[in-house]
Amino acid sequence: MSLQSKREYLGQIRSRYRRAGRVYKSKIPDEYGQVCGYDRKDAIKRLAADPLRPRRKAGRKPRYDKKLLLPGLKRVWLANDQMCSKRLRAALPKWLPHRSPLSAASRAQLLALSPATLNRLLQPLRVRYPGKGLGGTKPGTRLKHPLPLRTGHWDITRPGFIEADTVAHGGNSLAGNFVWRLVFTNIFSGWTQLRAVWNKGAAGIQEQIADWKKQTPFALEGFDCDNGSEFLNYPLLNYFTQRDQPVAFTRSRPHHKNDNTHVEQKNWTQVRQWLGWERLEDPQLVALINDLYRVEWSAYQNFFCPSMQLASKVRVRSRYVKRDDPPQTPYERRRQSPTVSAENKNRLQADYAHFNPFVLKKIIEQKLKRILRSQVSTRLSP
Repeated sequence: MSLQSKREYLGQIRSRYRRAGRVYKSKIPDEYGQVCGYDRKDAIKRLAADPLRPRRKAGRKPRYDKKLLLPGLKRVWLANDQMCSKRLRAALPKWLPHRSPLSAASRAQLLALSPATLNRLLQPLRVRYPGKGLGGTKPGTRLKHPLPLRTGHWDITRPGFIEADTVAHGGNSLAGNFVWRLVFTNIFSGWTQLRAVWNKGAAGIQEQIADWKKQTPFALEGFDCDNGSEFLNYPLLNYFTQRDQPVAFTRSRPHHKNDNTHVEQKNWTQVRQWLGWERLEDPQLVALINDLYRVEWSAYQNFFCPSMQLASKVRVRSRYVKRDDPPQTPYERRRQSPTVSAENKNRLQADYAHFNPFVLKKIIEQKLKRILRSQVSTRLSP
């Protein structure tokens, strides 16, 4: 007998079972079980079930009220750009104090949620993102041999060592002039800063690096980049090496993107998620984007957005087992470092107390709208 036939037969015999008296009610399960191949207990459960009444969910009752917690959790999750559950769990203690219309009981329950529970609560709100665009790194040959490869590991137990990369905002074509993004990531803490530059000329790159270095809250000791021509040039080499305290200027191995893994992983979370893959071909956008990066964006990412770092990597037979540190913000990693001076820590703590993540996110969205409106007006202009 097919499954459909069993269901139709159950619908007919169930009505007989409910109308029958005590004598016949004990015989109907035997008949139903013999015809459909069920034992007596299973047949009784199927006949007694009410199809109009929803089944009780298996397992213990939920400890949390989803309707009560989801509105507050949704606002925090959307404001911090939809973090994964592990990073979100570490970010909640930093965001919830600024979430005023939230009761103490709800706040305590949100802080007690595990990453798995956060995943279950946020499952209906997950969104998808578009695919990747084109990369624009071209090999530089002039300093390929004089500039050393970084074959060893820097002392990343203290700040000062940087990985750098560029991101193209050329849309579907790399022809012509458009905006490029410079990404600088501190290996020790994950402290990341961005700058926009028009094209990839050596003068523009050096100017933005100098501006970024003025706002860097630690002394620069090492600068590592890929083999792009925007970095492998003599003006930048002289800028790092011909100074009172020279900076170790190195490059990664050709065709080995994972050599700069700390900065490469930021190209999506801190570059593409904000402006996507649109072509930015108005030179006036450079000043608007850098105005956003210098204050609001830097404070938002480095003070209130936790990130994970690799703690260990062990090969077990044919597999690599990786362990991550608990998610922390770059600000927290710098405050916990014994190599950071007390004066620097106090200054960072004062900056942290000054900022509100919801206010920062609101200003960032306003400036992003202004940037996108300028881009649209440039396209529509004759």
